[in-house]
Amino acid sequence: MRSQGQLEIRSVVDEVHDVLLGRIVASELAPGTRLRQEALADELGVSRTPLREALVRLASEGLVEFTPNRGATVARRDFSDMQQAWRARLVIEPGAARLAAERRDTEAIERLRETVRRQRLAAGDLTTSFALNREFHVTLVQASGNAHLAQFAELLWLTRIGVPIFARQARDREHILVWADEHEAITEAVSAGQGVRAERLTRDHIAAYPPAPEA
Repeated sequence: MRSQGQLEIRSVVDEVHDVLLGRIVASELAPGTRLRQEALADELGVSRTPLREALVRLASEGLVEFTPNRGATVARRDFSDMQQAWRARLVIEPGAARLAAERRDTEAIERLRETVRRQRLAAGDLTTSFALNREFHVTLVQASGNAHLAQFAELLWLTRIGVPIFARQARDREHILVWADEHEAITEAVSAGQGVRAERLTRDHIAAYPPAPEA
């Protein structure tokens, strides 16, 4: 977590990653589109090295595929798989929230609060607010103290559910602050040791925003 007054230094790779992520989610780069690295590097004004690093990161997130003879292409998304991943969240995250409330780790709770604070400040920045949304949920599961649950949550957020959530934020930006409010309520339930309430709030929060077919 950055201390107050500390600068956040973003690399060229970060910037390229965020630009391409936004285009993929907005369907400016449709599934199956070939990503010609030389042309993209020229368009974005960067060398091919940071571009390729950004593409590799997007591939690890399930958004880009590398195939022989074609190079990098925008991955085709399986809506059925997204639905299954969402159901997995409904099993993992609410239960983890209950465990986090039972554990009441002070440092983890402060990380959750700080993430909510930053999420409100970044409401106008789609990419940053998405990253903070993901950070909140992963931190919530980590607060359970169960490393296996944390690993499952990170895997789901990295390769399965990030795209529909980012797409929903792009379509419906007013919900960004609503989500921050809901995150705060979950955090305070965890802080108060209210396991049943933390579990219920987390389940309601996830269930209210399922992936849509067009995501």
